[in-house]
Amino acid sequence: MLQVSIIGCGNLAHNLLRAFTFSREIQLVQLFCRNKSDAQQYNGIQIIDTYQKLKEVDLLIIAVSDNNIELVSKQIQLKNTLIVHCSGSISMEVIQQKHRGVFYPLQTFSKKIPLTFKDFPIFIEAKNSQGFETLNTVAKAISNNVQKMNSEQRKTLHLSAVFVNNFVNHLYVIGQQITKEKGLDFSLLFPLINETAYKLRHGSPQETQTGPAIRNDQTSIKKQEALLNNSVQKKLYQLFTESIKNNNESKKL
Repeated sequence: MLQVSIIGCGNLAHNLLRAFTFSREIQLVQLFCRNKSDAQQYNGIQIIDTYQKLKEVDLLIIAVSDNNIELVSKQIQLKNTLIVHCSGSISMEVIQQKHRGVFYPLQTFSKKIPLTFKDFPIFIEAKNSQGFETLNTVAKAISNNVQKMNSEQRKTLHLSAVFVNNFVNHLYVIGQQITKEKGLDFSLLFPLINETAYKLRHGSPQETQTGPAIRNDQTSIKKQEALLNNSVQKKLYQLFTESIKNNNESKKL
């Protein structure tokens, strides 16, 4: 059984703690969390709020924001523990200790919606073979899809994830704003959203693209532009329309 500790009390840390709790191969040792109210829900784990109290374990996961990873790493005095971060866009080398690596679950997390890690991939990287084996064992204890990936590959994947998750979710925000302004229920779009995602399992995004832009339906495009009073929303509509049209033209060449 591998001993694991976690630094952080955010969405990812919460979901990792939950996943490790249900694994027979992992023993959770410590949780570093300065907000005591956030830490109260984690029974059976030692809660600490100073780096000096950290114990040597097999794996210490830094589950904090990207901007704080290097700062946190500098505070850790452990010598024999494998220390990893969970960022998709940050190099393994920002960790100061010689035993270092990356443990990157590719998913969007929240505390309110518990996730099953077995349903999505975890990408791992380590400085040496021993660290890789430790990470591989821990990752496979909670996921059925564990893959080795270096920092450059991970950065590219994370960039793609920003487009398909963060940007798409922002478009949902805009869609909700538009429907709300007209007194319509945003949930009317849920079946369309679900079908759009479902189609990706059976064809490429290029093949499943629909709408007035790919048909070059200028009448519909102009009418929809006229409905948009928000200048930012109108600019986004025009940018996406142009991008879809250009992409469709390049496909024909």
